[in-house]
Amino acid sequence: MVRLPFRDGFYELRPGKIICLGRNYAEHAKELGHEIPEEPVIFLKPPSSLIGPNRAIILPRKSKEIHHEVELAVIIGKRGKNISRAKAMEHVLGYTILMDITARDLQWEAKKKGLPWTVAKGFDTFAPVGPRIVDRRELDVNDLEIGLKVNGEIRQLSRTSRMIFKIPEILEYVSGIMTLEKGDIIATGTPAGVGPLRHGDKVEAWIEGIGTLEEDVIAEGSILC
Repeated sequence: MVRLPFRDGFYELRPGKIICLGRNYAEHAKELGHEIPEEPVIFLKPPSSLIGPNRAIILPRKSKEIHHEVELAVIIGKRGKNISRAKAMEHVLGYTILMDITARDLQWEAKKKGLPWTVAKGFDTFAPVGPRIVDRRELDVNDLEIGLKVNGEIRQLSRTSRMIFKIPEILEYVSGIMTLEKGDIIATGTPAGVGPLRHGDKVEAWIEGIGTLEEDVIAEGSILC
């Protein structure tokens, strides 16, 4: 559970599932050598990967190449199945920032073997969110600046208008496969510029109108038990 500022109080974010889109920015698909998808490409992250702002992304020993990905996240506010695009926004509570942290070497290894790559996405701390939730009625997310810095250096910089699949289309597609429950999170994909994280890094991910999500980066081997 993560507690984030929302309206005049706080919202306890307890997602039953975290649904993520891959290849939803053409530039990112190209930088990883993928074709532009004709329909949304989705995968899941476990709720146990969720952390709040100003915590720490822990780099697991199992991976030698862990990448950052900044994404606009949609928080579901009302349960729905087979949601139409016309009604999609009625099911949205609001928006926040999510970093989809990825063990890229484990992902490539799994893909080469034709295996699922949940292991690359599912480590604890691999889904930081925050710094707050913005009510959907208070922010038009169709064309916002989205970016990420590591140690003050800009790594990712784009606009949400460059998403291939927009939010109503995403909700329609996902809810045709699985019921969306209150509190579920949909991460809408990352722009180009993904890159490695190292022990001691400071990551800042921002989206215009939402704010900046800051996290430290710590190697698992440096943690004293």
